[in-house]
Amino acid sequence: MRVDMTGLFVRPSTTALLVVDVQERLLPAMPRHEQTRLIACNELLLEAAKRFGMLTHFTEQYPRGLGPTVVPLRAYCTEDDDRVGRTEKTTFSAMDSPTVQVRFQLAKVDTVIVTGMEAHVCVFQTVRALLGLGLHVHVPFDAVASRDPEAKRTALALLSSAGAHITTTETVVFDLLQDAQHPHFKALSALVKNLPMGPNPS
Repeated sequence: MRVDMTGLFVRPSTTALLVVDVQERLLPAMPRHEQTRLIACNELLLEAAKRFGMLTHFTEQYPRGLGPTVVPLRAYCTEDDDRVGRTEKTTFSAMDSPTVQVRFQLAKVDTVIVTGMEAHVCVFQTVRALLGLGLHVHVPFDAVASRDPEAKRTALALLSSAGAHITTTETVVFDLLQDAQHPHFKALSALVKNLPMGPNPS
């Protein structure tokens, strides 16, 4: 019996990157080792998305209280790039925002890479909604975080059982590249080598 592998492929032309609530006043609540890794992995994914011209969207949960997106990632959210968007929200699921849904629909996205915080709340509800819309979802375990590592582990297990692909940042980047001859291989592979390493908490 042939297995449909379509959802395992990450192709730049039909894939979006959704960065959920990586904000200044929320990040310090995450475990210290998770903070460093989360930022490095998100920076790499954002750099890859920029180089491939992928649709990218940031959400910020009640920024008046939790602050804006952290500075290292905010550099990728430029107003002069129509492939990048930002939405303020109070709902936990980013997909409750019509703006996000419409952007993905207009771009004919069928796959979404979801990163951010917290894994068991806003990331979880966002991924659940994306799956409900029939989209393929990839969640790099090292690009999401929760205050409680057990809450993150539980959320990733639930999302995996629901059909999300729990993956790694490195896996996603090399899937986008496909070939060591790709023009972006040298730059992105150098960034991969600098990613903080650690045990898989999921």
